[in-house]
Amino acid sequence: MKPNRFMASLAACTLAAGLAGALGTATAAAEEPPPEPPSGKAAAVAASDRAAFSGLDGLRHGPDEDLVRTSVQPWANGLYFSSYETTYRGLDVDGADAVVVADGKGRVRDVAAAKAPLITVGTKAKVAKAAAEATARKQLAKVEKATAPELTVLIDEGKKALLTWRTTVTGSTAAGKPSVLRTYVDAASGKVAEAREQVRDATGHGYHNGDVTIDTSGSGTSHRMVDPTRSGLQCGGQNGTAYTGTDAVWGNGGGTNLETACVDVMYAAQREFDMLKEWLGRNGQDGQGGMVPARVGLNQVNAFYDGTKTNYGHNQANTEQATPIDVVAHEYGHNIFDRTPGSAGSSNENGGLNESTGDIFGALTEAYANNANDAPDYLVGEMVDLVGQGPIRNMYNPGALGDPNCYPQLSSGTEVHAAAGPQNHWFYLLAEGSSPGGGKPNSPICSGGPSSVTGIGIQKAGKIFMGALMMKTSSWNHAAARKATLSVAKNTYGATECNAVKAAWNAIAMPAQSGETDCGGTATDDFSMSLNPTSGSVQPGSSATSTVGTTTTQGAAQTVALSATGQPSGVTVSFAPASVTSGASSTMTVAVAAGAANGSYPITVKGTGKTSHSVTYTLTVGSGGPSGCSSSEATYQGTLADGQSEVQPDGSYYYSGSSGQHIGCLRGPSGTDFDLYLQKWSGSGWATVRESTSADENEDITYSGTAGYYRYVVDAYSGSGAYTLGLTNP
Repeated sequence: MKPNRFMASLAACTLAAGLAGALGTATAAAEEPPPEPPSGKAAAVAASDRAAFSGLDGLRHGPDEDLVRTSVQPWANGLYFSSYETTYRGLDVDGADAVVVADGKGRVRDVAAAKAPLITVGTKAKVAKAAAEATARKQLAKVEKATAPELTVLIDEGKKALLTWRTTVTGSTAAGKPSVLRTYVDAASGKVAEAREQVRDATGHGYHNGDVTIDTSGSGTSHRMVDPTRSGLQCGGQNGTAYTGTDAVWGNGGGTNLETACVDVMYAAQREFDMLKEWLGRNGQDGQGGMVPARVGLNQVNAFYDGTKTNYGHNQANTEQATPIDVVAHEYGHNIFDRTPGSAGSSNENGGLNESTGDIFGALTEAYANNANDAPDYLVGEMVDLVGQGPIRNMYNPGALGDPNCYPQLSSGTEVHAAAGPQNHWFYLLAEGSSPGGGKPNSPICSGGPSSVTGIGIQKAGKIFMGALMMKTSSWNHAAARKATLSVAKNTYGATECNAVKAAWNAIAMPAQSGETDCGGTATDDFSMSLNPTSGSVQPGSSATSTVGTTTTQGAAQTVALSATGQPSGVTVSFAPASVTSGASSTMTVAVAAGAANGSYPITVKGTGKTSHSVTYTLTVGSGGPSGCSSSEATYQGTLADGQSEVQPDGSYYYSGSSGQHIGCLRGPSGTDFDLYLQKWSGSGWATVRESTSADENEDITYSGTAGYYRYVVDAYSGSGAYTLGLTNP
């Protein structure tokens, strides 16, 4: 019997693939599968992963693309937001991200995806890495540093895929403004394909909130302006070092005193953190219990966020620091926008929504703090007289300061701070209404809107807005924001709040969108779909099968008719049965005729009932692995070097809901020694339940097992090359 080298290396290598591994490679560190049956977070994540890998609705991706889950955030009513990024042949893809919303019963409730084409670009750069960095550096007048360029696929604003060198350059512009520029240099032409400014700024500010209590670190005669519980928060001068003192009494209340400015910053940032937790259910500005540090003393009439810190300057007269509640909370609002799915996009519309996000969190923080020195309102920077013209933005009537009130007033040339107007206006209408009374200002309604809007209160409005940000993608715009806020309002609260969200969007003339949530008082019957497996490699003259699963996500079960499109000539797709009641499954058979052309083809599988949804099956005809497993239900192919191992299916595992036979058929390259292992999840780890380790390239496994999670491991014990693995499961 040969030495069991594979099992000895199991812990050290890559074979702990779990739920996360369903969307990544076999070598990625991954979350383990849940105990069976899954429930709560585990069920939601499993459902989201199935939706992502099945290409549900807008999650379609090509044969060389993978969706990698990057985060899971809990929400109200047992909902979870799972975020995904796309990779293409191992390269990052910027602009093809997605979010899946699922509940603890394993039901997919909504999907949001940045629209992207099927990616087919080459991965070999014609432009050298050093040349790309030199081009990126030329975009700034003064460069402090630049990250090493990385090959990245960029989905540009025209929805075209480009191979680029991505690098981030830090420095300043010709006008002396700070800049952190994420730059994409076309790897074929050497020209700048896109540049995204990460610095988000605001101008016009105040200086203090009166005598307040803030959380800092230290004891005795040694104290620092470092928050002891909110990770990352500290405040100091331009050198980045936190201020220190011999006691816990900070500042003197003076407008030009920088320690006083840090008191203002710490107070506002801590109140925003607490508001996020208590009102909106978010764990800090970054979603993980922390935020970026802060600096004061910037010698500019400005304040900004650059992805690594917030930085605060002074007013034009240099008599006050730029640190009132709404300005500080605005800058940390950019931190929130940056650390929710999709990060910050590049268009003016996306930038306007980013600025509006800062304004909304400024208003929310003022309302939560309820500080008499900076009373809650919907004006931005109202405590500062930058140039003698009062506040810099007005949320209840943006037009009063020359900004757009209504969505149709926006254009591609609208300056990003002005472009905050429509969403700011929407938020005020949702929170307070068009005629709130009680001394609060009335708000105008755009042409074609409802006669009036009734507000639901700032706390509920903030909760809905925060939930919508959890569905944000890199192509975030007003249309996507409308759809997301309606979905969150219905799922979090119900029909009344959902209709209020709709009325507020209608009041700023943001039109209804295809597929948006129905706010009706009763649940609309709906379902979701999945495929298992989601891909297969078939030799001409053979066939493969996949299980089409359906789940009732709300309302009553319904009849779902199944169909397929996109199959090439010589390929037929059939379903048994051809229609199911949601909650049941069907077997899809993909038959490849002898004369079918080799290649990879995405096949769209559509389910049509009272609503319709689709998933994507990737068919590979005649790829280069060995043949001999044509009778298997599904086949997978890969290539291994001597000593490497790989998890199948697709770097993940599968779930068998009943007892029965698991059959594995491995055909490796001639003259090698490839081995095959079948493993089952025990609840705490993977256990090998059957193995085939002969001294040649072909291995076969038959195992009678109970319901549970299973996976195969292909091990190149000796030799290298392409292999084919055929699987048949109960």
